Amino acid sequence: MEAIQVPAWGWIAFGVLVIVLLSIDLVAHRGHHATSKRSAIGWSIGWILFGLGFGVFVWVMYGAEPAHEYLGAWLIEKSLSLDNLFVFLVIFRSLNIPELEQRRVLFWGIFGALVFRALFIFAGLEALARWHAVVYVFGAILLFTAFRVAREDPLKQKESKMVGWLSRRLPVTPTLEGTHFVVRHGGKLLATPMLVALLTIEFTDVAFALDSVPAALSVSHDPFIVYTSNVFAILGLRALYIALAHVITQLRYLHYGLAAVLAFAGLKMVIPHSWVHVSPLLSVLIIIACIGTSVVASLVWKRRHPQPQNPPPGTPARAH
Repeated sequence: MEAIQVPAWGWIAFGVLVIVLLSIDLVAHRGHHATSKRSAIGWSIGWILFGLGFGVFVWVMYGAEPAHEYLGAWLIEKSLSLDNLFVFLVIFRSLNIPELEQRRVLFWGIFGALVFRALFIFAGLEALARWHAVVYVFGAILLFTAFRVAREDPLKQKESKMVGWLSRRLPVTPTLEGTHFVVRHGGKLLATPMLVALLTIEFTDVAFALDSVPAALSVSHDPFIVYTSNVFAILGLRALYIALAHVITQLRYLHYGLAAVLAFAGLKMVIPHSWVHVSPLLSVLIIIACIGTSVVASLVWKRRHPQPQNPPPGTPARAH
């Protein structure tokens, strides 16, 4: 499929829309009150519907095939963003960042992710346009990552290596300093755990982009489709984290589903289309099947192996 011809004003309008949506997200979650799980679920559903709604817009404006490509790329990015939730959880636990401060870190982390994804996407598309062999490099990266994700259970990761690395190399305050990222003590600037968390999230997203961007490019090479699908998959990640932070750890087979999605994207890149052609709509169905199967399997396992409830803090142990 030829690239969609989007005029300059179309890109500008999309940029304004993203700024408006980020502003809404910032205003809606400002203040010093914690966001309830029910509210976070509502916001998450809203962001998902908005992303799907943009797919309808693509269908109306450009036809069914571009819309299927958008949906496929959006589903891949949304699925892989679930892996981000594991990372956020480990980072905040490593630094003992409370929930109210987590929201501020995540907002700026998501803002940075939008910038990094734009750089990676357009650099990747330029590389593919200049050197066709790059497609095999991207495919190999995805297959290797799929193997690594399948082997490494994120539920067993207790601490963030990046947090430890940054903490050893930056002058960091021993405790939080309110919502500040940097403070001055004795005329010397010091990073706070908030800054360490933000930098870790940004560095981690760069690593994730090396996987997720080629995965999206396996569905479409259209810059408008790939970037807009990335943006709408990332927006609302903060609400999704709040909604699923206490549930995501119970999906013990999810990483196998994510690995299957990455492997599928890698195979799409390395196998010539003249041998096997997978339509965008079939790609969507395969992605849904991979993630859906892993989630259902996780829920079935959880039902068959109920975990004992830990007593509330301060409850004395019962004598035997």
